[in-house]
Amino acid sequence: MESLPPGKSRQACQVQNQQMPWSRMLLGSLIVFSCLVASVSSDEDYYKLLKVSREATTREIRQAFKKLALIMHPDKNPHDETAHDKFLKVTRAYEVLKDDDLRKKYDKYGEKGLQDEQQGGGRYESWNYYRNEFGIYDDDLEIVTLDRGDFDAAVNSGELWFVNFYFPRCHHCHELAPTWREFAKEMDGVIRIGAVNCGDNNRLCRSKGINSYPSLYIYKAGMNPEKYFGDRAKESLTKFGMQFVKSRVTELWQGNVFTEIEAAFSSGVGWLITFCADSGDCLESQTRQKLAGMLVSLVNVGWMDCSTQAELCDSFEVTTSTTAFFPPGSSLKNKGSVLFLQSLDTREIYGEVMQHLPDLEALTKETFQSKLAHHRWLVSFSFGQKTMASHEYKKLKALLKAAHIQVGKVDCLTDSELCVSFYIQKPCIAVFKGLGIHDFEIHHGKDVLYNIIAFAKESVSAHVTTLRPENFPSDGKEPWLVDFFAPWCPPCRALLPELRKASIQLFGQMKFGTLDCTVHERLCSMYNIHAYPTTVIFNKSSIHEYEGHHSADGILEFIQDLVDPTVVTMDPDSFAELVKRRKHSETWMVDFYAPWCGPCQALLPEWRRMARAVNGMIKVGTVDCQKHHSFCQGESVRAYPEIRLYPQNANRRDIYHYNGWHRDAHSLKVWAVGTLPRASVDLTPDDFRNKVIGGKDHWVVDFYAPWCGPCQHFAPEFEVLARMVKGSVRAGKVDCQAHYQTCQSAGITAYPSVRFYPHLGTKKRDQGGEHVNSRDANNIADVLHQRLQQLSPWLQGISKKPVFPLSLWGIVCRLMRAKIIFN
Repeated sequence: MESLPPGKSRQACQVQNQQMPWSRMLLGSLIVFSCLVASVSSDEDYYKLLKVSREATTREIRQAFKKLALIMHPDKNPHDETAHDKFLKVTRAYEVLKDDDLRKKYDKYGEKGLQDEQQGGGRYESWNYYRNEFGIYDDDLEIVTLDRGDFDAAVNSGELWFVNFYFPRCHHCHELAPTWREFAKEMDGVIRIGAVNCGDNNRLCRSKGINSYPSLYIYKAGMNPEKYFGDRAKESLTKFGMQFVKSRVTELWQGNVFTEIEAAFSSGVGWLITFCADSGDCLESQTRQKLAGMLVSLVNVGWMDCSTQAELCDSFEVTTSTTAFFPPGSSLKNKGSVLFLQSLDTREIYGEVMQHLPDLEALTKETFQSKLAHHRWLVSFSFGQKTMASHEYKKLKALLKAAHIQVGKVDCLTDSELCVSFYIQKPCIAVFKGLGIHDFEIHHGKDVLYNIIAFAKESVSAHVTTLRPENFPSDGKEPWLVDFFAPWCPPCRALLPELRKASIQLFGQMKFGTLDCTVHERLCSMYNIHAYPTTVIFNKSSIHEYEGHHSADGILEFIQDLVDPTVVTMDPDSFAELVKRRKHSETWMVDFYAPWCGPCQALLPEWRRMARAVNGMIKVGTVDCQKHHSFCQGESVRAYPEIRLYPQNANRRDIYHYNGWHRDAHSLKVWAVGTLPRASVDLTPDDFRNKVIGGKDHWVVDFYAPWCGPCQHFAPEFEVLARMVKGSVRAGKVDCQAHYQTCQSAGITAYPSVRFYPHLGTKKRDQGGEHVNSRDANNIADVLHQRLQQLSPWLQGISKKPVFPLSLWGIVCRLMRAKIIFN
């Protein structure tokens, strides 16, 4: 890293470096990078360091790093003076690429985009750690390593999951590992066996309430997760897991056999029957139960005791123990229609049965439009190949029945014209949403059953369509959000489910579409798309590029900014008018930035989020120092981004400089609000008794303790709230360390606690008040607003003070519902 002028942070981009090649500047409104097509401009290419492709999964990145760690670790190279530095580079590459957010920043800006991030201080683990403790289950095919991006899709797919939450340094986790592997092989196909590395997915594990390791949970859509508390022997794990396999194994005898078989055949379901005779090998009870779980809704599983049903077994021409599959309509008279199975292995029997099940319904050019006109369909487009995955697709019909999604297939070798009309060039899955053949979405996730099921259910409920030249929104009549992407780009794939969530929230206000730039290169080039994902909002004649977090919330926040921008773009004249000649009651925060600066680009979405959080208290602006270079030099701006605060009620020359390490919205808000005069008041026991309990104002009170970390985190949020409700509700704080008796009498058992004390016209109020279960200023403000609305008869009789308005987001939602956003 280049040296910095005295007093400047290493987090900043240097002004001296602003003379950069034109190719690295932002040439237009549509050039912001996430997954670069060209190589990232940086000292080291992290992907090359780890010897992985840019589309590598987190699991593949961990596997690659482990392999390198065992070879390159300084412990194994004691005579190599460069080993430490080399291993630090590889470790840094791994730390960045394993983290979704850091990986996006790196893909977007290279190493300069990571200058805000702490470097890890040159630390790494011992060689033994990487050999024995790192990535316990990454090499086990039967165990699905679940990360934050695919956990919810997996456990909500409808399949049964048994998940092991572990920590790499946990001794008991390592003791369990060999058993968990054997258990996974035993349950393969019956129960999905997963593993979550809580060292790499701490946020996910915290959100699931994991506080000890290993923690073993059963998941299935529609039921609460159930924790396993038993001993960790394979037999005990199997017994517990099989409790949740709800499929039935039917004992067949003379009184039910024909009615059971005929009922199944009439609904298109076959039978797998094990005949248990005195000679030969009969499938064990647990094997039959496993097969019933693996074939649920596809094939009924039963068994027959030939020692008590000898004549019945004779009628099936059975003389020794055997297992046979009877497809619908089959009979012993029709030679070859019944499949007799010699194997006793669960997986082998399952594989043979799946191969003999009827294939998906074939759709052709002649039938396609009529079949898909008014019904939801999941369609598998293939090019003549038959794989085990295609046999697994036969389960889709049963698994998607409850979602009212029919399942079919198209062979693009025989119906090439149909596939060409959809620009389908390789095998894929697509969901048609029941609105005709032109409204569909192609699946770009993992080619595994649980991921396909989750995609299908999400897609039919969402409003995202696959775009082509024929339906690309070029006329500007309606607002569209278009995601330009490449299927090989991991951040692109991670963004797609978030687009679906956002499309549901904005249904009727905006249309959503995705354009595959590997298929439609010419169209992407027309819009200057040089990197993926690039997400753009087309609003009639206006074009806005989305630069925020790849999440549904981030997209909604961006729309909010379009409706009601909170950041003022300044030039020298407007800066002089708004900032230098500001009113004594105004505070301004200004970001001096350069478009080519990676940390500046990374700051933009956080800056907008911070601006919304302090809206009404602090005014926020930006100055482009590439465009206004002389002005910024005159203001002594030496590094980018430079964040300054111009306080109220002060000499107009006073300036506060932000020197904090973190440039996230919360850290910036804490710093900015801390410079403002207090809006809340400190309450003594007498104040609480006389003003809150016995006074005539509405109060919201923060009960806190000075040593409490969450209290310190909440303090600036409470100040934001105090300003939002000023004039309608007074805000006060009680120090429960100094005034323990007051807090005890109010029933405070945890810090921070927020209580609302409305004035109802009586002399005294309940000391406990009304608990408000939130630590977000906007949420609390909305709760108080709704409560005051409920108390409006009291308000009319008691107080003439106005009820404070809804939060900004509430106003935006109302505007969106009124359909006036884009007028």
